Amino acid sequence: MIEFRDVTKRYPDGTVAVAGVDIVIEPHSTTVLVGSSGSGKTTLLRMINRMVDPTHGQVLIDGEDVATVDPVQLRRGIGYVMQNSGLLPHRKVIDNVATVPLLRGEKRRAAYDRALELLDTVGLDRSLADKYPSQLSGGQQQRVGVARGLAVDPNILLMDEPFGAVDPIVRSELQQELLRLQGELGKTVVFVTHDIDEAFLLGDQVVIMQQGGKISQAASPAEILANPADAFVADFVGAERGKRALHVTELDGRRLVVDGDGRPAGVLAS
Repeated sequence: MIEFRDVTKRYPDGTVAVAGVDIVIEPHSTTVLVGSSGSGKTTLLRMINRMVDPTHGQVLIDGEDVATVDPVQLRRGIGYVMQNSGLLPHRKVIDNVATVPLLRGEKRRAAYDRALELLDTVGLDRSLADKYPSQLSGGQQQRVGVARGLAVDPNILLMDEPFGAVDPIVRSELQQELLRLQGELGKTVVFVTHDIDEAFLLGDQVVIMQQGGKISQAASPAEILANPADAFVADFVGAERGKRALHVTELDGRRLVVDGDGRPAGVLAS
């Protein structure tokens, strides 16, 4: 379990990135931090692995304050996936995936065997192991990034807008891949996005943040849609604009679900 207790981050120039955050992230579930730029979501994520330290409050993992843990050791036990994959361009795919296990002292053969297994896990052919990142598509690079994040079999996987730099079709594929992986592996995933649709698709818990690093609402997607905490949340998720007010219409004998603007949202299954 990850717990934020009255966490604030204030920078020397007076800028407040996160303000008085209290939140619990349950194990073996996906929590999505969502908000516009400047809402503090990435800062909050990076407090978990001490890439950012709070100026006030505590971040705890299974009851242990992360401030008491060596940051290097902490990061080597937590998976981290970022936008644009963050792969080392001069190293082959297999070396990128095996980086952290090797840093932790794992034997090279074992680390490479594990890396190949992880390519299978994320849906990549093993023939890509000897390629360089520049030889891969954007979607393939992101899958390698996920494999690298899973390389030490972490309990916690942090994902900072990992699918934001790929085209919509690839993004949809990667989202479904993450849902499949989470169903199989059951990690504690903390995911950052600015896209509310992505948040609702992936999150067991969705944390909606607003400017100044304050949490407006933290709940399941269904709870947020049914009971937005305030006007800001209702507008952010589209409820105020009727975007999510779905209804059924018929076209050429098929029943279609359309949104408040009349755009098709899906086909009604019988």
